[in-house]
This record gives sequence, structure tokens and C-alpha cells, in this order.
Amino acid sequence: MATPALLYHAGARRLQDRFDMRRLADRIAERLGRDALSDDDRSFIAAQALFLLATADAEGRPECSHKGGEPGFVRVLDGSRLAFPSYDGNGMFRSLGNLLVNPHIGLLFIDFSNGRRLRVQGRATLDLADPLLAGFEGAQCVVRVAVEQVFPNCPRYVHPMQRTGLSEFAPQPGHVPPVPAWKRSEMFRDVLAAGDPAREG
Repeated sequence: MATPALLYHAGARRLQDRFDMRRLADRIAERLGRDALSDDDRSFIAAQALFLLATADAEGRPECSHKGGEPGFVRVLDGSRLAFPSYDGNGMFRSLGNLLVNPHIGLLFIDFSNGRRLRVQGRATLDLADPLLAGFEGAQCVVRVAVEQVFPNCPRYVHPMQRTGLSEFAPQPGHVPPVPAWKRSEMFRDVLAAGDPAREG
């Protein structure tokens, strides 16, 4: 069970008091917050094909990015640990660079078909030679998260949407993702990493 002291700082408390929401916020923390993933949380995460990742640099400047893959690409290792792969991107490494200097991260999982949301807060580590790497098709590295706080969110502002498919770029066994068109642009081709498939042809 999470305690209000762990979830709320002075800024949150000031606004809770301004709008007479402190009692409600405390009840949510006491009844819904937790410091480990439940079996239901684990099943929910295993079925998701995307999440939003929040990180911040050493000065606290935030970054938010979308992470997607095949359903189950985020692996729950146990009630207090999960791992996800980092795939080839735009080469900026803003999110992963942040966690090297500030391990605090947040993950927001959303099922748009029913509005269910789950927040996971924790501390991340990045390992370029993680033993799990071989089990993540197409991954450059693996991020492990030590879970600290878990709590659901109200679904009322989640617009209902249906998934019609998965991105053809999502790595999976037996599938070679296509080269993104932007990497073939003359603007970028001469600065691509050695071995990037976009360099060919």
C-alpha cells in the first residue's frame, strides 16, 4: 500500500488544499496505490503494445516519449521489477540519456479500447550487455525498472480507440522491419551509424 507522504509533495498538497481534494487524494493513495505490481497489473502490462515514458535530465527538465512494440514487449520480471527493450530510433537518445543521469522514470500504460490506465514509477538502469538482450528481437539495449509506486488512473478522459494493427517497424522474430523513409533522405544518409541498413542502396 502506498502512503500519501510517498505520493504527494508540497506542490501537490497546496493544490489539493486549494480545491478541497486532500481527503480524496489521501483515500486514493491508501486504497489504490501500491509499491508492487499485482497479478492483475502484470497481466495488463503484458497485453500492452505501447506505453508513454517520462524521464528528466539532471536538472529536472522533462522528456516524454512513446514506446511501442509487439504486445508483451514490456516484461514483468516479478512484482517489483520490469524490463523493456530500446529499439533503433532517431539517434538522439534523449530519454535513455536522461536515465543515465537521473534514474527516476514514469511509465503510463493505456488501453484505449476500454480506457484503463496504469502508472508505474520507479528507478531505471540501462545495460548494453543485459542478459535479457538476446530475448528482445531487434533491441539495442535493455532498460530495467525497479518499481517504487503503482497506481491506476481514472479512464474518463481517455478517448476510445481501436487498434487496427501493429506498426510494421515493430521488431519481432522472423520479420525484418523496413527502413524508415526519413533515413534514406539525403539530409541524413551521410551521418548514419555504420551498419545502418539505410546506408545500403
